[in-house]
Amino acid sequence: MNRRDFLRPSRLADAAGQALGLIEAVSPPAAAEEIALLRFGRRAMATTFEVVLPYGTPNALEAATAALDEIDRLEAQLTVYRDGSEMSRLNRLAAYTALRVEDGLFELLQTAAAIHEETAGAHDVGAGALVKAWGFFRGPPRVPSQAEIDDALAHSGMCHVVLDRAERSVRYSIHGLEINLGSIGKGYALDRAAHLLRHEWGITSALLHGGRSSVYAIGSIPGDADGWTINLAHPWQRERSLGTMRLRDQGLGTSAATFKHLVHEGRRFGHVLDPRSGWPAEGMASSTVVAPTAACADALSTAFFVLGVEGARKYCDSHPEIQAVLLPTTADTPVRLGPPGAFSDRQP
Repeated sequence: MNRRDFLRPSRLADAAGQALGLIEAVSPPAAAEEIALLRFGRRAMATTFEVVLPYGTPNALEAATAALDEIDRLEAQLTVYRDGSEMSRLNRLAAYTALRVEDGLFELLQTAAAIHEETAGAHDVGAGALVKAWGFFRGPPRVPSQAEIDDALAHSGMCHVVLDRAERSVRYSIHGLEINLGSIGKGYALDRAAHLLRHEWGITSALLHGGRSSVYAIGSIPGDADGWTINLAHPWQRERSLGTMRLRDQGLGTSAATFKHLVHEGRRFGHVLDPRSGWPAEGMASSTVVAPTAACADALSTAFFVLGVEGARKYCDSHPEIQAVLLPTTADTPVRLGPPGAFSDRQP
């Protein structure tokens, strides 16, 4: 769809259903069965972003178009697939000199650095060399030798990224390091688009999502003060639900190895890499996180996929604002972590 596409009003279950993939459907409260929504979508960051607004929202088309334009702008800045992006320039030059970056990008890198430290390296945007070694950058996917993995690890790590708050500058302390924001960028784009909708267009109710894994909810859907109800689909048994999450001014992110993987000598390797070992993470089927921002939810869903249940539990115990629903590969039912409230195991 292009930026001027306008989708007809739909009932709630239709408006955010199939588009959300792993985060698959929005279930209406009984009082909201006749609520109609407007959907506005556009391709960006190798997926489809949507802005969902209640029917009757003033200036809905203009506001949604502005939000999607902001996502386009951020893709042009953050992508490592375009040589002219700010992120690509940083990867080329930051090992030689400190570079001042745009304020939003600097704050995003600060967030990524903090999560890297808090998760003991389980989330690491500085592992671009490792992503390339496995062929998950431009492909084709491949299983590298241990020597290649060791070399990539030697050129990876947010611990080698120096962030100067006073100068708003970034420098890499080793050569060969590359930052890839794929595990946090979609959520960050949703946060920025939601900020624009709130503060420039006065939007108080909206659902934004990026493809199958990232969501941000502004306020509540009309008729339900508790927020937007998101159905969590089972990662490979699509007819099954893991339960529902209620979102209000929160982000949600899901990581799973469902769609991107490779098979080598009869062994299946997922695309979620453990940046500490250099090998794909094992033991988790899916990891869903609710956090104050979609960027944090995205990053932590990846970290928890790597850490497993006990590592995620330890993090949630010290961060009461975080909730998670984890499905280990050996389990039939999900594990809920964090304070009660957002998650329900009821079926939609």
